[in-house]
Amino acid sequence: MSRGVSTFEARVSPQADGWRLDRALADALPTLSRERIKALISTGNVSGPDGQVRDPKKKAPGGALFRIDVPEPKAAHNEAQEIELNVVFEDEHLIVIDKQAGLVVHPAAGNLDGTLVNALLHHCRGSLSGIGGVARPGIVHRIDKDTSGLMVAAKTDRAHVGLARQFKDHSIDRRYKAIVSGRLKTGSGTVDAPLARSPQNRKKMAIVSGGKRAVTHWRVMPGPLLDEAAFVECRLETGRTHQVRVHMASIGHPLIGDPAYGRTKKEHREVLETLGFHRQALHAAHLGFIHPIKSHALAFDSEMPADMQELFDRLVV
Repeated sequence: MSRGVSTFEARVSPQADGWRLDRALADALPTLSRERIKALISTGNVSGPDGQVRDPKKKAPGGALFRIDVPEPKAAHNEAQEIELNVVFEDEHLIVIDKQAGLVVHPAAGNLDGTLVNALLHHCRGSLSGIGGVARPGIVHRIDKDTSGLMVAAKTDRAHVGLARQFKDHSIDRRYKAIVSGRLKTGSGTVDAPLARSPQNRKKMAIVSGGKRAVTHWRVMPGPLLDEAAFVECRLETGRTHQVRVHMASIGHPLIGDPAYGRTKKEHREVLETLGFHRQALHAAHLGFIHPIKSHALAFDSEMPADMQELFDRLVV
């Protein structure tokens, strides 16, 4: 093994005979994602009985032994920045954050720094997931900039893979609290409608035939009546971009304050302006999953942030 390279051996199972090579090796070596293995094959870092292979689509022979050379992760281009984080839980494998509204999760055009990733690079110095080939915190899911609440990030590659599988299997328990416009006629319901980028506006999501399946279970929370509004809990069966926002708007009850998916009623707009509340009223209040390394159940709850609680109090009839 050369310096800076880790070498793994993976034997294709008999059941995987004839599968795509990237799929068969991901099945045999769960510490690496299929996308990572695909990239390693394409860059000549995988060899088998017949030597080096570069085609991820190559059919895998059952029982064959393959060598996979994994270069050490490249340094992240993102700058580590000392940004205050509300850490709910942390061990050597993962970290759970209660994100404040206004904090972008990942650097992108227009937000190259000052993000959760920049904060984690500083907080988790020397302990970052490099499963994607770049040393960085293992961001396995996101919540919108102007949504507050709980999210988990991986600190090791093994944790990254384990968490990613749970998200893919939809076994993560995620529940959001939202204040929506209008009073719902029933106490609970389900929206099962596929989501994709809007054909009219690529910055927005929309219910699109042929989109990815998206399911939101909602229920009205017990408590006082609100002024032409309702306090709801939304449990995600799937986790798509803007899922709660689009689904609640689709049944005629957009989130109060949502600038993209709903028109705010005049009386609500006046309350929002008085309070200086400039975001969708959405909070990731509960997060539950199985620890990807230690295999025990973890569950976390987050109280509504002060700005959303103040909005709720002002809307009570």
